[in-house]
Amino acid sequence: MSIASETEEAARAYADWQRAVAGVLAKSRRIDAAELGTDPQKFLETVTYDGVTVAPLYSPRDERPEQPLPGTFPYVRGVDATRDVNTGWLVSGRFGDGNDAAAVADVNRSILDSLENGVSALWLAVGCGNLPVRSLESALDGVLLDLAPLTLDAGSDVALAARALFALLDMRAGAGGGASDRSATRIQLGAAPLTSDFSGAADVGLDEAVALAAEASVRTENVRAITVDGTAFHNSGASDAEELGASIAAGLEYLRALTASGLTVERALGQVGFRYAATDDQFQTIAKFRAARQVWARIAQVCGAPDCGGAPQHAVTSAAMMAQRDPWVNMLRTTLAAFGAGVGGADAVTVLPFDAALPAGALGVSKTFASRIARNTQLLLLEESHLGRVLDPAAGSWYVEELTGQVATKAWEFFQQIEAAGGYRAARESGLIADRIDSTRARRESDISHRRTAVTGVNEFPNLAEPPLPPGAAESSRVARCAAPFEALRDRSDAYLAANGVRPAVVLAPLGPVAEHNVRTTFSANLLASGGIEAVNPGPLTIGDGSIATAAKGSGASIAVICGTDTRYADEAATAVEELRAVGIDTVLLAGPEAVVAGTDGPARPDGFVTSRIDAVSVLSSLLDTIESSSVASGAAGSKK
Repeated sequence: MSIASETEEAARAYADWQRAVAGVLAKSRRIDAAELGTDPQKFLETVTYDGVTVAPLYSPRDERPEQPLPGTFPYVRGVDATRDVNTGWLVSGRFGDGNDAAAVADVNRSILDSLENGVSALWLAVGCGNLPVRSLESALDGVLLDLAPLTLDAGSDVALAARALFALLDMRAGAGGGASDRSATRIQLGAAPLTSDFSGAADVGLDEAVALAAEASVRTENVRAITVDGTAFHNSGASDAEELGASIAAGLEYLRALTASGLTVERALGQVGFRYAATDDQFQTIAKFRAARQVWARIAQVCGAPDCGGAPQHAVTSAAMMAQRDPWVNMLRTTLAAFGAGVGGADAVTVLPFDAALPAGALGVSKTFASRIARNTQLLLLEESHLGRVLDPAAGSWYVEELTGQVATKAWEFFQQIEAAGGYRAARESGLIADRIDSTRARRESDISHRRTAVTGVNEFPNLAEPPLPPGAAESSRVARCAAPFEALRDRSDAYLAANGVRPAVVLAPLGPVAEHNVRTTFSANLLASGGIEAVNPGPLTIGDGSIATAAKGSGASIAVICGTDTRYADEAATAVEELRAVGIDTVLLAGPEAVVAGTDGPARPDGFVTSRIDAVSVLSSLLDTIESSSVASGAAGSKK
């Protein structure tokens, strides 16, 4: 078959698909297919927070030119052309958080055990309330740093930790290590003053970080002093392109400071590494890591050193996507995130423990268990699914290549806005970066509150039977967790349960047979549970026989939700409202749109309407206010008696 024939065949197939789409959409919308226009598939498109349009189908029409092989500019397909495909990416384990000097032996044992069981890179928290810097040598006893790359997280103690580490490396070299051993050692010191300033984390100043980079640049080992921590932006609510745009702007600010101090562009580029968040949106994550390499390579090219633009990437599963409620679902979230980061070409991946959003021991499981699950998540992907056996396995996918290109374009646009404002520090001080991220965060929170975006176990399929959280499950001011607004409602429910012995409750008033009301009773119960409110379902009720009054009185609730079909509402909703009010129900809601009771006024009109379009957080918060007020009033009345 000729190329022309293949093109014609593809065009006919695409046209057939468009007609099929039009037929399905026309049927579901009860309109004529012609009303959908010549591109009916546009009704199936979605738009990301970056303004990237995701089509429902990708075909040869979307094909982009093939990217160069891994290890070559612009590094979209990876920075290392010779990565061991039998090993894949580095499985990075985090150690040292919250440990004191007395626990150093435990940290060392944990590190060695993890290295023996699949961890291949270390991320060690020292100083700033974590493992003391003076314990660094003991913590790394027996660790072969030429085989296990090390990243430090030392905050404002990074210079002290770096010099302790350098002394340890020199001591080991003097005890018999050769130059080849030292050159194979890969260290990231983790100084991140610019991104730490954004997140509010403790860190050194820029001048001290630059001085540390100058010291690191002459080491025999492969040492990078500076980490551009994009998770600072992500955890504040940034979109993918915003995280990348702000990160490369910060990276360029470092390059300017480093070269101004006397380093060549090549040496300056060799002192910068990146850390990005990986989320459970696997395709977005794949595209983000590929796009991140492309935009940074462009920075290196403009600076005159394109061959030095392959900076290492450390992926960390998103802290913002982690939920406190039904936290076992976090295992699925981190699996998708690790998959996306690995396929996207991250050099090292850290999976956060599934209980990372909770106080230690809140679930009754050990830290060792949670860490083992996090580690084994990656090992399953690498050793059983063999995802590391192919470099850039997503290459050639019309969807991934198009998404990569669009994310890179949007990231570059944001970077240019930051540069136009005077560079990273000027844009940070003016509020440009924070304002842009806050806007995205507000849109995301609105989508979650309206349940347009599902957070399983939180705003969808919540489990009211799970034990209340222990005291001290405080929020981190640095992480805008997606689940937090709904979980704040669940916290109120827990407090109500502790004070009253029962959950806040709303009684359902199902009208007609189960087949009629089941959809809306199920919807209402799920919605109420997401706010910590129990739905009392007495079963089918009938107008005029006293069953509504009996059910309402027996529930002890002061709020009711009428559930049924639009047809039945037209005949029975007004009467049902009146019967509920007659037995003391203060607030009567109707599961359905307001239009179904148009023309009904006065006491027979529902107080509100429960639909999929409501701001669930606002409505549920109001219901909890009403229930709590009713409980206080009842308690006060009882005490007077």
